[in-house]
Amino acid sequence: MTSTSTSDVPEAETVRMVDHLAGELARAGVTHMFGVGGANIEDLYDAVHRGGTVRGVVAKHEFSAVTMADGYARTTGRLGVVVATSGGGAMNLVPGLAEAYASRVPLLALVGQPPTEQDGNGSFQDTSGRGGSFDAAEVFAPISRFCARVEDADSLVELLPRAMAAAQAEPRGPAVLLLPKDAQQARIRLPFHDRAPTTGPSLVSPDTPSPGAPAPAIPTASPPRLDSAALAKVSDVLRTAGTVLVIAGEDVAATDTRAELAELARNLGAWVAVTPDAKDVFDNRDPRFAGVAGVMGHANVEDCLRRADVCLLVGTRLPLMARGGLDRALAATDVVHLGPEPSFVSSTELVGDLRDALRAVNGTLPSRPHACPRHSGPRPTPTADPGSPTARGRTMSYARAVAAVETALPEDAHVFVDAGNTGASAVHLLPAPRHGRFVVALGMGGMGYTFGAGIGAALATGRRTYVLAGDGAFFMHGAEVHTAVEHEAPVTFVIFNNNAHAMCALREDFLQGGVRSDDLFGRTDIAAGVAAAFPSLDVTDAENADQLCGALLRANSSGGPAFVALDCDPKEIPPFLPFQPFAEDTGRTGHADHKENSDERRVVTAG
Repeated sequence: MTSTSTSDVPEAETVRMVDHLAGELARAGVTHMFGVGGANIEDLYDAVHRGGTVRGVVAKHEFSAVTMADGYARTTGRLGVVVATSGGGAMNLVPGLAEAYASRVPLLALVGQPPTEQDGNGSFQDTSGRGGSFDAAEVFAPISRFCARVEDADSLVELLPRAMAAAQAEPRGPAVLLLPKDAQQARIRLPFHDRAPTTGPSLVSPDTPSPGAPAPAIPTASPPRLDSAALAKVSDVLRTAGTVLVIAGEDVAATDTRAELAELARNLGAWVAVTPDAKDVFDNRDPRFAGVAGVMGHANVEDCLRRADVCLLVGTRLPLMARGGLDRALAATDVVHLGPEPSFVSSTELVGDLRDALRAVNGTLPSRPHACPRHSGPRPTPTADPGSPTARGRTMSYARAVAAVETALPEDAHVFVDAGNTGASAVHLLPAPRHGRFVVALGMGGMGYTFGAGIGAALATGRRTYVLAGDGAFFMHGAEVHTAVEHEAPVTFVIFNNNAHAMCALREDFLQGGVRSDDLFGRTDIAAGVAAAFPSLDVTDAENADQLCGALLRANSSGGPAFVALDCDPKEIPPFLPFQPFAEDTGRTGHADHKENSDERRVVTAG
């Protein structure tokens, strides 16, 4: 080990490595650090506590700690920070980091490791790659933009800024630093200009922003200049296009270029559709809004695409979930793409910083805003409604439940939508709040993502945050309700309980003959269980849409968390494109044909 010992320099000129790390996080504008404690990460929690600027939040599971940092990053634009101890704690980070990698979310993961002197000697939770152990760096490298083991305390001074810059450079994603316990505890000598103390409530740099203030910029490489020939080609195509459909994606939210997008749509007289994970990047009530593209989307988007001379992709590479059902129409249309990475479909590309690209293209177009051609708008796809008089018991249809959420949803709220039938219904039916995020994690599509993400967003912004999830997602990571209660986070959890993994059950029914019922479960009274576990929590078992709306409005006026559960029918067919042929069969005949069809094979296999 090569770190500087206390005998090499005066005590006043050194700090613990973890104290320096906590101070640097504060200087970078980080306000919260999410994680689960343990022996090999406890020193960092101690340093954050002593520093008094960054708030340490303890989750119930490391996956949810990652999603808390993810939700924090998606709603603030800041770097999200997650920490974990060694061994199983470290490995539990993997699915959450994979989501952030695939969805281009900037995170910093600080992962404790056993003391270096124990590496390869049979230490508990050894992941050094020595002595027959596996190497944690090799696990994290494929799902990170930067991964390094901090071999000694002094090397953190170089590695930390590199990691933070890599996480926030294009393509964004997680950066991982592996921190041996002895390195965390060692004292380091800082360069003279960095010797301001980094711990203690009164010892934070005066440049440290207050919570909610814009984060100071982390030094990153300047984005490359836009290719002038590509810009000219794109501009020529758009200037001569008669009718344009814009499909906007998540990078518009990540770069906060909504205003530039709206200006472009006005100048082109274009319709605007959004990808499922970017519903909030364009006003859903604007006359130009065509709907959601892809497998959870609206038929009007395909209609507009077939009428368009040009399809302009803005901030989306158009992955399968966003283009399902559109491939044939895309193949018959000229496609132009603006964004930091190449598109997944054949197109005329302007690859580079999205803000630069939008401003450059807007600058080449005549500033003559005009209306888009007439279109039918994002009309909901008809589905069988078990909330009709023929419904069993007290089940509520997704359409009625989502309508109640829409009535109560504040315009500045954030919405986090989980996987499955609940997610498909919310993406299809619920307009995004005008001044908040609407997030669905499609990078890996993991169930239970929203519980941590919603808490991270609520703690970071102080805004009312809605988590819309099914019972399957709740049973995976709903224990994070405990974290919301502990921290009085303004989160409203809405659980659509169909007592099933219903999307899987529908696939089994439609595509495999309905011969098994593995994904159908006995009824669970989730509201009663949560109410018993958390006596201080406002819990409602909503039997109808009026009760649901009333509970949501009551929660809006409170300062802390609330929990609402409602019953749904596992047989209700959600607005999910691969299921629509079966929904149509059910509507005509009362039953679905149990066979895979060409639309299912052509569109997407998901569930």
